Amino acid sequence: MAAETKTQEAGASEETPIIFLDDISVTFKTRTGTLFHPNLVHAVQHVSLKLMPGETIGIVGESGCGKSTTANVMCGLQSPTSGHVYFKGRDVTKRTPELRKEIGRVVSVVFQDPATALNPRMIVHDQLLDPLLVHKIGTEAEQEKRINELISMVGLPKSALRALPGQLSGGQRQRVAIARAMSLNPSAIIADEPTSALDVSVRAQILNLLTDLKHDLGLSMMFISHDIQTVRYISDRIIVMNHGQIMEQGPAKQVFEHPTDPYTKTLLGAAPSLLHPKLGA
Repeated sequence: MAAETKTQEAGASEETPIIFLDDISVTFKTRTGTLFHPNLVHAVQHVSLKLMPGETIGIVGESGCGKSTTANVMCGLQSPTSGHVYFKGRDVTKRTPELRKEIGRVVSVVFQDPATALNPRMIVHDQLLDPLLVHKIGTEAEQEKRINELISMVGLPKSALRALPGQLSGGQRQRVAIARAMSLNPSAIIADEPTSALDVSVRAQILNLLTDLKHDLGLSMMFISHDIQTVRYISDRIIVMNHGQIMEQGPAKQVFEHPTDPYTKTLLGAAPSLLHPKLGA
């Protein structure tokens, strides 16, 4: 009987989303309008989505469509105006500092521009060490071992550990940012336009790295981009956003080959692949 109960609990756990956005809306006040009647920008409107264990969701849309705001709500950088955020089944809409720290161990973020995401005055070694110190993980020897594992995991030589971010190329800096995101063994990564600031050839390398990490470590991933071809390559499921709303969603192959929304068809027709020929195959 006890074994049966454990099996049921394990099955329920596997079906629980890592992150669940339930009817999320985000509204910003602008500086235009009057004091008592400011103009409002509805950045996200009634968005619901679930990020399941081991799944990669791609959010695609033009600039200003609400995709980055949605990602910020998921990782706690933005509070929703209405709706609820659930983390592994627990309501975390209003996050305390302790709760933010707890979620930060499970959900990591890779930002668009590694030049601004990394501290320009800290060598790579210290950038990778910092999350381990903040979360008090491991002994000094274990931390050093983990740092060496991380730099190797993202394909950089150990000599890079003594470099400042400004001494590295854009692609190398993004690899460091990915290594730092991986430092706490997260269950999910939110990648917000992680390749848009990179050259085309380097972009393909970073996409391959993220895909390899996903498969090797069983990561969940939220991948955000304005390029639907890039999203197609890396995602299991695609969500198309416009004006803060979800216009279409479904398996990547279905959305790409049989789009139903006119906006999705426009994106497909207007965005040629910027990927390496190998990836476009």
